[in-house]
Amino acid sequence: MRASAFVYPWDINGDPEAPDRIASLGVAQVTLAAAYHSTRALTPRHPGHRIVTAEYAAVLYPPGDVWARRELRPHPAGDWAPGDAFGEAASALVSAGLEVHSWVVLAHNSRLGAEHPETSVVNAYGDRYPWAPCIAQPRVRAYLTALAAEAAVRPGATGTELESLGWYGLAHLHAHDKTNGVRLGEAGEYLMSLCFCPTCGEGYGLDADELAAGVRAALEPVWRGAADGGWECVERGLGAETAAATRAWRASVARTLQEEAVAAVRGAAPEGFRVLLHADPVPYHCGANAGVEPAHILSRADGVVVPCADGVHRLAPFAEHAGERTVLAANLTVVSGLGGNPASLAADAARARAEGANELRLYHAGLASDADLAAVREGLAGL
Repeated sequence: MRASAFVYPWDINGDPEAPDRIASLGVAQVTLAAAYHSTRALTPRHPGHRIVTAEYAAVLYPPGDVWARRELRPHPAGDWAPGDAFGEAASALVSAGLEVHSWVVLAHNSRLGAEHPETSVVNAYGDRYPWAPCIAQPRVRAYLTALAAEAAVRPGATGTELESLGWYGLAHLHAHDKTNGVRLGEAGEYLMSLCFCPTCGEGYGLDADELAAGVRAALEPVWRGAADGGWECVERGLGAETAAATRAWRASVARTLQEEAVAAVRGAAPEGFRVLLHADPVPYHCGANAGVEPAHILSRADGVVVPCADGVHRLAPFAEHAGERTVLAANLTVVSGLGGNPASLAADAARARAEGANELRLYHAGLASDADLAAVREGLAGL
């Protein structure tokens, strides 16, 4: 199976041994960050640093002139990825015989929410989520589509992998989150991720104030610690008709944005450029792996990258709709400190293949210890 390892430019730039080290793992490709959210990252082998603090969501290359007259625009990175950090890293990786895909994070941007709070998702209690731009708003959609095209099609890249191209919602996974004190479960996550900005308030086709009150009432059992289920709990809390109306609006918004962004990337890319999405097969799910309709997205994109850290069960819904040339990549965590098990890579890959996967994504070569990388090298050699 073809395998690709995720890396950041700061894992590569300034470390002349990094490209060959990654190539020695047995991967054919690297998925290299071109636009990324704020983070704090360990670099366990870099000769110049051990911790990188990316202070805000940024593009890791110089943004183009297309942004000059736009109010919403990406920011270049600070000293953690100066200049054309992506281009420098891509060149070094290609010289080591590796193919490069750009890794583009879209609807996850705390700086955008801080500078333009009106663009953020607003929950039923009136709380804004500055990390989560509302993808229903026209100017947010225009920003994300333009960013997808520019950040994806970078010199040295032969494809792209678009992350968070859909609703983000409550999940944040950064900045010392303290949101796990009450187990929200799938239904609670959905209800807490419903947006009540003016655009969405009109889009549901319902009375927005009544809907917000219904969401708050449906969440009351969650705050008391009641057990939670899936979509049936959303229907029980809101009523089946109301729940369906919220889901239909959000699905339409996500689906059309995905179409527009993929089309924009294709319009900017050379022939043969691969366009993949980080995706979840449940359309109403939120987060970095955007909820999609498998048949629809595989009719638009070249494939998907599917999270498999907790098992390979999300692959089958995509495999049902995959064509002969569809990329179905199983995303496996190979960093022990992040809950991964690189020693089981060969077995995990076999399970993924049985569910239809034809490629692997390994998260994350830059964060892994030497022992983790040795296990990855052994696991890939056995495939």
